[in-house]
Amino acid sequence: MKLKRSTISTVITVIAVLILLAALPSAVMDTFETGRIYLFSKQFITELPQRFTGPGRLRFILQPAVAIVLGCRAGWADAQAGRLPFLYALITGAANRRALLRDWLLAVRDLLAIGISLDAVAQLLIYRQVHPGAAVVIGPVLICLPYAVARALANRLARLALRHPAK
Repeated sequence: MKLKRSTISTVITVIAVLILLAALPSAVMDTFETGRIYLFSKQFITELPQRFTGPGRLRFILQPAVAIVLGCRAGWADAQAGRLPFLYALITGAANRRALLRDWLLAVRDLLAIGISLDAVAQLLIYRQVHPGAAVVIGPVLICLPYAVARALANRLARLALRHPAK
């Protein structure tokens, strides 16, 4: 039996949400015990360099690389359809902003869920504790920025190559 793409995406998203929910009680206890929120603490800043070493460091290369490839593919499709570059359209196109955000979320949903899950697993391996707020910030940052920039640049380059004006 072949699984549909939407079913796989839903499973990946549910796994990420379950990981965050499982880590939440520990994070709340830590907040009550220390009186600080990890994501906004000095500890988070001092531990940030540890994420680049040890278990999980490869994700700092793979996640942005995959996001760039998907962004280039989406930017090329945008150019072929005659749509404006993604970031430009998102900033200036108030009428289409909701549709653009929905399109973007569908395009990177799996990457976001995987990024959050990988960051949570890396935290568990490195710190023996999961901070869900940090996972929600670090994972998506590795994906959203490279995706958006690659999509916009690919659109511009493809429009130049295709000589296709934007709508």
